[in-house]
Amino acid sequence: MALENNGGENYGGNTTPRDSDLLTRAECNALRGIAILGIFLHNYCHWLNPVVKENEYQYFQRNVDWLTQCIADAGSLLPCHLISFFGHYGVPVFLFLSAYGLERKYGGRPGPTLEDNRVAPLPFIRYHYLKLFKMMIVGFISFTIIDAITPGSWKYNVQQIVGQLLMINNWYPNPDDNIWPGPFWFFGLMLQLYIVYRLFLYRRHWGWTVALMVVCTGVQLLMAPEGETLNYWRYNFMGGMLPFGLGLLFARYGEKIMIVRLNFGGFLMSWVACSFFIVSASESFYTWVIVPALICYASVYLVKSIDHLPWAGLRGRIWYALSWMGNISAALFVIHPVLRKIFIPISRRGDVYTGLLLYAIASLGVAWLVMKVMKKIPNPKL
Repeated sequence: MALENNGGENYGGNTTPRDSDLLTRAECNALRGIAILGIFLHNYCHWLNPVVKENEYQYFQRNVDWLTQCIADAGSLLPCHLISFFGHYGVPVFLFLSAYGLERKYGGRPGPTLEDNRVAPLPFIRYHYLKLFKMMIVGFISFTIIDAITPGSWKYNVQQIVGQLLMINNWYPNPDDNIWPGPFWFFGLMLQLYIVYRLFLYRRHWGWTVALMVVCTGVQLLMAPEGETLNYWRYNFMGGMLPFGLGLLFARYGEKIMIVRLNFGGFLMSWVACSFFIVSASESFYTWVIVPALICYASVYLVKSIDHLPWAGLRGRIWYALSWMGNISAALFVIHPVLRKIFIPISRRGDVYTGLLLYAIASLGVAWLVMKVMKKIPNPKL
């Protein structure tokens, strides 16, 4: 899984940033750092009433108009508005990296016979379920304890608990009302994509991947932008197929679908151009559906531009910070809802940035400790 940092599944190429034309281990780690930074800050800011809400599962034109007005006003909450509206796009980056890592690890050429080196479907799914469960259960236990002893606790039922443990609650009707903490929908999404990868995409012609990307993305255009059908679609693998498929194709044909042989200026300008298209595409429902792919492009170009910074000292400091964030990304993902529940009342009372700063400091510190705990849990065997 892209949240993890423990093996070849998450990376391509060598360990030094300039040894590969695609993505190196260090670059993948930096991408994870950028993605988790957006996600854990977004999941705090979007719970604040004065802050712009995102278009993650559905498209609300009023949210776009709200953001435009806030940018024009440029008030003190502008950073929170931008994080709330765009921060959730760290999820497509994780999906992109997950598919990239899966394909680099499992999608190589078969051996002398067709079945050589193949991983059977059931062991594959079991292995990846247990990897997800290892991460999820630490955060779920921690959250349910804190949630039970703080005001506004969630009223779980047996179906919701079992659904989270089995990672099938994304399939429940009205998933907004059945998944808590909200960010844990990602575990059900990833389990679905692992199953789709092994059953339909593993060592198959690229046409299978492209067909799924086109169908799953195109069908969204037939749905009501604010409807529950679209919400349900995007909670499940269909809504994540575009960035996931792009990651798989990038692992196979990286240089053909993305320009990766540039200098610092070229990478920087590519990132700026992608960012411009992201903002523009976010303003219409019919182009909003492809924003996750643009986010993946922009993220790769951003990391490549950092990697090619001409100032070695600055490059080293940025690289160290992003790599550290990438290393704790799994722990930070599972534990940040716990810290949000504790610190968000401070921001809701009016001290927005005080609460946000305390939340960020506590989340990073606790995530580092949780990472140490998670390393003590035995890894599943394939």
